[in-house]
Amino acid sequence: MKNLYQEFEKNVKKSKNILIVSHVNPDGDTLGTMCALQCAIYKQYKKKAEMLILSKLPKVYEFLPNISEAKVLSQFDKSREYDVVIAVDVASLDRLIDAQILFERAKFSINIDHHRTNNHYGSLAIIEPRASSSGEVLYKILKELNWEIDLNTATCIYTAILTDTGGFRFENTRAEVFKIAAELTEIGISPRCLYKKCYESKSKATVLFQGYCINKAIFSSDDKIAYTIVYKRDIEKFAVGDDATDGIAETLRAINSTDVSFVVKEVDTKICKISMRSKNIDIAKICSKFGGGGHKFAAGCTIKSSCDDSVKKLLAEINKDIQCVKS
Repeated sequence: MKNLYQEFEKNVKKSKNILIVSHVNPDGDTLGTMCALQCAIYKQYKKKAEMLILSKLPKVYEFLPNISEAKVLSQFDKSREYDVVIAVDVASLDRLIDAQILFERAKFSINIDHHRTNNHYGSLAIIEPRASSSGEVLYKILKELNWEIDLNTATCIYTAILTDTGGFRFENTRAEVFKIAAELTEIGISPRCLYKKCYESKSKATVLFQGYCINKAIFSSDDKIAYTIVYKRDIEKFAVGDDATDGIAETLRAINSTDVSFVVKEVDTKICKISMRSKNIDIAKICSKFGGGGHKFAAGCTIKSSCDDSVKKLLAEINKDIQCVKS
């Protein structure tokens, strides 16, 4: 990995303009890693990298340092050629949607990620599947290169790790993750404060909306599967953002009889976004059958079908795996 880190540094150092891109439907890992990298580059070279967010910024992450400087795709000139474009936490090129053209047109492109489904796209790919998060991958890069990690950078990296480990609860929480968290705490971050910002800052409307979605959950296969359908009218009724569904799949998975949970969110009459969680089954494989992916126990995809048809397709695939686990 050391040679990859040095290649990363060489290209960042010589570049005149840099763009950092998050994945579509951004979460704490992609946003935290993006902001951390922007802070670190400025601290090291006094270069102000641009940041591109695909989809609307979830309100919960508005506290991240410099996040207000990030722009959406409509604010960019798609014909522009950057010296370096860096995709962070982007498992596949299609998760860059219309920003893919900026990545591919760059003189040099860098792919920093931790998803095992990543196919190492770009001029340089730094992929660590064992890492808890892309934030952890970036932390290792900065430490190896002896770049200074100030409080802003530490805040962003900790947020990335905190959210992608589910508050240090998920299976990707290794001993090394706690060591990194301790080092970031020594720099000055407040674990209590950042936990509160990420997990205890929901609006009343969001809490009521999630309660509504959970209350209408459907169970099948002897309660081994739990799912709920979120229609556009539901989101409009409660006047919440698209990110208000975050955490619902985890809540359904927490039921002791549930092996697999998922949320079907209606985007259009013929397009649904799926968020899936599992305790024992490799759902990344299931989601990959629909063009998605992710982690073994946390994955997602988009299905071009109605909500009802999407549920039927998902149940058919999930039940195959549940039968395999039984046998």
